[in-house]
Order: sequence, then C-alpha cells, then structure tokens
Amino acid sequence: MTTEDFRPEKKITTFYPPQRVLMGPGPSDTHSRVLAAMARPTLGHLDPVFSEMMDEIKGLLRYSFQTNNMMTFSVSGPGSVGMEMCFVNMIVPGDKVVVCRNGVFGGRMIENVERHGGVAVVVDDDWGKPVDPQKVEDTLKQNPDAKILAFVHAETSTGALSDAKTLCEIARRYDCLTIADTVTSLGGSPIYVDEWGIDAIYSGSQKCLSCPPGLSPVSFSERVTDLVKNRQDKVHSWFMDLNQLLGYWGSSTRTYHHTAPTNALYALHESLVMLAEEGLEHAWARHERNHHALKAGFATMGMSFLVDEQYRLPQLNSVYVPEGVNEAEVRSRLLKEYSLEIGAGLGAFAGKVWRFGLMGSSSKVENVLFCLNALECVLSDLGLKVERGAAASAAHQYYAANPMS
Repeated sequence: MTTEDFRPEKKITTFYPPQRVLMGPGPSDTHSRVLAAMARPTLGHLDPVFSEMMDEIKGLLRYSFQTNNMMTFSVSGPGSVGMEMCFVNMIVPGDKVVVCRNGVFGGRMIENVERHGGVAVVVDDDWGKPVDPQKVEDTLKQNPDAKILAFVHAETSTGALSDAKTLCEIARRYDCLTIADTVTSLGGSPIYVDEWGIDAIYSGSQKCLSCPPGLSPVSFSERVTDLVKNRQDKVHSWFMDLNQLLGYWGSSTRTYHHTAPTNALYALHESLVMLAEEGLEHAWARHERNHHALKAGFATMGMSFLVDEQYRLPQLNSVYVPEGVNEAEVRSRLLKEYSLEIGAGLGAFAGKVWRFGLMGSSSKVENVLFCLNALECVLSDLGLKVERGAAASAAHQYYAANPMS
C-alpha cells in the first residue's frame, strides 16, 4: 500500500466557514477585536511576556467575577472542564453533596458528584423554574453532614435565573461550601462572588464574553484552596488538580504544568478588556434592554415565554413555539435563508420551545431587529397570521422609550 491509498476521495481544501448571526444558546458572535487578537504571534507558554498577560487575565477575571480570590484564572478547556475541576478538587469519596436540578446542567452536576465518589442528594425543581431556596434549606436540615451545595445560577436549557445570593446564605448557615455554574451569566447578569460568598465558580468563554469556545474562567475561595491543600488523598485528576495549577497560575515564578492555549488566551484577554471598557453595570443593562425589546417583538406574534418574568435570564430567551408551527422547519429556514442560528428546546421541551440567545456581542439592537424581521417572514410564509413589520416596530418603540444611559 502507498500513501495515496489513504488519500480522501474528495479533495479537501482550506475551510471557510459561512458568516452566521449566532442567536442560539451559545456560542455567541465573536467580536472582530477578539478574532484579531487570536491571529497575533504565538508565544511560548512560559515566556515572561505571556506570563504578564496571564496576570492581567487574572485581574480582569477578578473584576468580572467581583472577587479578590487569588485563585481566579482560566482552565484550558470548555465550561464542562471548569465544572469538573470544581467537583474533582472539592469532593473526597463518600462526601455528601446537595445538588439542585432544574434543568440539563444540574443533571450534569449530579453526574460529576457520582463519578468522583460523592453521594448526591438531589433537590429537584421543575424545568423553567428557579431553584427553590426553601427546598434547599429543608434538605440541608435533613442532611447535616452535607459538605457542598451545588447549583446552576443561569440554567442554559431553560433560561431560568436562580437566586445565588440567597442560596449561598443558606449554605453558610449549614457550614456548606458552594459551587455555582455561571456559564451563561458571567458578563450578562450580576455576579458578586465575594459579596454572595460563592466558594467555587466556573463559567465559559463562548457566551456573554463573546470569545471562542474552549476556555473556562474559574475562581476559588481561600476555604477551597485550603481544603485542597490539606487533602489526605490525591485529587483524582492530574490535569485538573488545583495543587498542580497553583504553581502555574498562582505564582509569579511559573512552573510548567501544561502547554496553555496561548492564542486562545489572547482572545480571552481581549474580550475581558472589552468588558472592562464597557463596564459591568453597562453590560448587564445592555443585555436587559435588548431582552425587553425582543420580548416586545415576540408579543406581536403571540409568543409567550417559558420562564416567569421575575426569574427570566435576559440573555437566554426560551419561548413557546406557536401552535401548529413546525419548529424544526423554522430553525432550518432561518439558518438557510437568513444565516441566523437559534436553539431548540431540550428534554421535555424538545419541539415545544425555541431558545434565543442575546449574549455578549450578539446582544445588540441590530440583531434584535434582524431576528424579529426574519422570524416574522418565516412564520408568515408558513401560514401563521402575523402583522408584517409589527415586531420590529414594537422593539423600536421599546428602545425609544428606554435609551441607554
């Protein structure tokens, strides 16, 4: 056999992805400044100039998370790796962990607890509802030996936002550490790690930070770092062992741990610079404003939300599919005819809801108006009675009455 025997039948050339407008549950549109940052010259992961940039990332992430935690950095891997890093470091086999499940990602937390030898005590709430603090308190009363409370702050599968501050207050009363999933909320909704007392928190680069997927910002309190340093057994993952990473991310004299994704970290650095330039409060307000404009447009088409308004995540809008509409056909036509991506429902809501993302760079006036016009056209073509132009007009009216300060 020769090398030609293994050559693909189809000639493969340079890949050029189509230009999409990303308004699904993630990733979001990557800003041109972030894309440009990725194209800069690659440095060695122990280069002193690169180390300076790592320190800047840590500082920018402390601002984004609103924390002074020294162990605040980016894990080389997507949000799922950040999640697993929290659980694998904090759980010793046999530990009891109270896990709140009100969607897909609470279920993944349970998987992590069990795979790392912990005992999961599950607090269930209906999908589309926030975590019920009273259920959590009752469960902790019944399980005084519980070590950790884990919950999803912003449930991407539904768009429900839970009260992280109250959940952390309850956990402290019962001497529990906390783990919070903020993959969809970081940069888009208020997060106050120190004020709320969150012990371990993880997020993702591809949502409201508008950075390509593949990095997971995390932050650990001193209580967690002390816990990990004093473990009697080794953390059951070499790559995610916080003790190992202390020498790479936690000190000025860095020791080799792994080859960090340098260009991806350039991108994260730039996205965090942009967030700091805009200001957290302004970014949160921008996401909220665009959500309300989108909601005004949806109302003209008779579309209602899955999540009650007081618990609704501005950057992840789950709406019921109008009766008689083939939801998959709508998504397909939006993608093919308008190059617009929206998300499908998950679990029990598969085929029943659409998920519209308004995250990071995707959360802007022109995207809201483009999305409403495109959706209106497709629904009209499929026979749904809609007033053409009404959705964008309603959004315009909201914007005019609610200018950004």
